[in-house]
Amino acid sequence: MINELLNNLKLDIIKSIKDKYDLDINENDVFFDTPKDKSHGDYSINIAMRLAKPLRKAPVIIANEIIENIDNDKNHLEKVEVLNGFINFFIDKKYLSNVVFKINEEKDNYGNSNYGKGKKVDIEYVSANPTGFLHVGHCRGAAYGDSLARIYKKAGFDVNREYYINDGGNQIENLVKSIYARYNELYGLPFKLDDDCYHGKEIIEIAKMIRDEVGDKYIINNDYQYCHDYFRTFGVNYLLNNLKKDLNDFNVTFDTWFSEKSLYDNGDVKKTIEYLKKSGYTYEDEGALWLKTTEYGDEKDRVLIKSDKTLTYLTPDIAYHMNKLSRGYDELIDVLGADHYGYIPRLKAAIKFCGGNPDALNVDILQMVRVMQDGVEVKMSKRSGKAITMRDLIDEVGADALRFLFIQKALSTQMDLDLDLALKQSNENPVYYAQYAYARIRSLFRMYPDFKEVKEFNKIDLSKCEDLITILMQYPSVIIEAASKRIPHRICQYILSLAQALHSYYNDEKIISEDEELTNEKLTLMQAVAYVLKDALSLIGVGTKEKM
Repeated sequence: MINELLNNLKLDIIKSIKDKYDLDINENDVFFDTPKDKSHGDYSINIAMRLAKPLRKAPVIIANEIIENIDNDKNHLEKVEVLNGFINFFIDKKYLSNVVFKINEEKDNYGNSNYGKGKKVDIEYVSANPTGFLHVGHCRGAAYGDSLARIYKKAGFDVNREYYINDGGNQIENLVKSIYARYNELYGLPFKLDDDCYHGKEIIEIAKMIRDEVGDKYIINNDYQYCHDYFRTFGVNYLLNNLKKDLNDFNVTFDTWFSEKSLYDNGDVKKTIEYLKKSGYTYEDEGALWLKTTEYGDEKDRVLIKSDKTLTYLTPDIAYHMNKLSRGYDELIDVLGADHYGYIPRLKAAIKFCGGNPDALNVDILQMVRVMQDGVEVKMSKRSGKAITMRDLIDEVGADALRFLFIQKALSTQMDLDLDLALKQSNENPVYYAQYAYARIRSLFRMYPDFKEVKEFNKIDLSKCEDLITILMQYPSVIIEAASKRIPHRICQYILSLAQALHSYYNDEKIISEDEELTNEKLTLMQAVAYVLKDALSLIGVGTKEKM
């Protein structure tokens, strides 16, 4: 409803500009913003300020000339105002109230759009090595990637959620060595853990499980190569299953679990190297094979094969991204840690060299997270004495609070995860505040089981619920904004604004009264708020509560 209204209004604005100034202007040049100050209307555009320079006119004059030909009645506008060069639009409140009935009809489909036009998008996130437990950084990346995938789907994209299992490189060899050393330790034999081995307690647990399953089989046959494949499979599977469980408990799922090892097994890595060589994008220097990434803006060329003939991390990554593009994706989104920022130009260069479109790759960098408690940074888990894991955080504060707090901050900003705040059962805690809004609505329907949904408003005072309805109306455009800019935190902002409007209305208005018709009208509004609130929370992987 509102998208249709805005699209029609946009066409009228474009026609007005073309008629007045004979300018070549299209739909991408006119976009609506939601003013922070509610007195500035429901929607606003700044096109007059952007036209001021080419037209050599004051923005206020341009704005007033543009709106001369805007038909308020046709566009369901109460009024249009010009303020400091902005054109502010106030939607007719009676028309606006129809959004409530639309929501109650569409339920959780409200806000669905064809903005993405079925574009195939692969979103890769987390992709932690299966050599240990997930930590707080992975937690933030998981929350972001999963929420972005949900928002993209809502906006009409064809989304694949992908996890890249780093099971083909040196880190896996180091994992096997670590398990083998701990296995020998259990039988009192000499063992050695090099600096590049893994020292976590999970390695000891794996060694114990192997002992329980096969006993001293690999002590009798004391040959590392003899036990290598078994230790590798057992260790990777155990750690990967734990990782999947933690992600599942964090409301994070994947459509594709892609094995790095498969790229070696099917020859993709070898083919990629040979292709780059034959195409003239590589050269040899000091026994190493280099990729000419400076030709695509990288600060220096990058090594593909080191002088000891081992591969760098970049080499299988190139093969992996070409594999993704070969699967028909129009866009690739990688969610990577801050230490990977310099990785972007070399990866884009490699994609171009291999015949792919480097602009198809978008990399979202997540910044560091500090875990805070009692105003002090917490670096170690109370339970294990080791680095804080995703499991520690889920057990401590729960998935809902974690998901909301992680998504509330833009991915590009460093953040402090306040455990004290996450545990508070008060309005200071944003997820509590949002879930409490939903629970309050549900309590009304338990108090009034004879509710009958209405299809039009006759008695309700629209001026008192104007803010609430306006925010409901904005939901579809907020989803598109969050998708187009890849900013899931915009959904958090929306949830809190909707919750605030609900709490305000709930506190100011008596919802259930002796007037049955008025009560049903107010509950019809409450029902619409509940649908949108629940759906918005689901987009960031947060659940609702019937009672609090």
